[in-house]
Amino acid sequence: MVAKAGLDRMTVVRTAAELADSLGLHQVTLAAVASRLGVRTPSLYNHVEGLGGLLRELALYGINKLGKRLERAAVGKATDDAVKAIMQAYRSFAREHPGLYEATLHAPDMNDTEAQRASEEVVNILLTVLEPFGLQKNEALHVVRGLRSLAHGFASLESAGAFGLPLDRDESYRLMVDLFLRGLNTICDDKSVHD
Repeated sequence: MVAKAGLDRMTVVRTAAELADSLGLHQVTLAAVASRLGVRTPSLYNHVEGLGGLLRELALYGINKLGKRLERAAVGKATDDAVKAIMQAYRSFAREHPGLYEATLHAPDMNDTEAQRASEEVVNILLTVLEPFGLQKNEALHVVRGLRSLAHGFASLESAGAFGLPLDRDESYRLMVDLFLRGLNTICDDKSVHD
């Protein structure tokens, strides 16, 4: 079967990302993507390996896009300012791309070297930002988990409409990040005193 002119893997993935963001990740099907592209479903098999392949490509696309967003946010900043910028970028990405963000949440298959590498690049951006705090590698990885949990938890609750009180959500988020950083700085200061 001849592929439709102008149709390529990235066009298929971007279309799936648009669907995920507008309708939800669970609405991404080969039929829905094909319909949006104006092609028959079998045409997509020239570009992705079924629905599983499409979802894998969608996750990889999202991880790479998130990584670039975090990297741009951290440029020219250090310590607390860099962490705050990354946390804001993470939340913004989750808000702007809810379906694509959801696609990124699962740990990549251990045998998928491309997806593993993309995930490691995101973690390495965070580890680089945390270097000035003087943490050991495992400590820094725990902090990365903490930061991701804060951003994800807040963004998930926010997207579900869970914050019903008439309080500024941006202020709540800033306060939460500040509290985390105060704790992190206290731990780092205590370590330097005892070292």
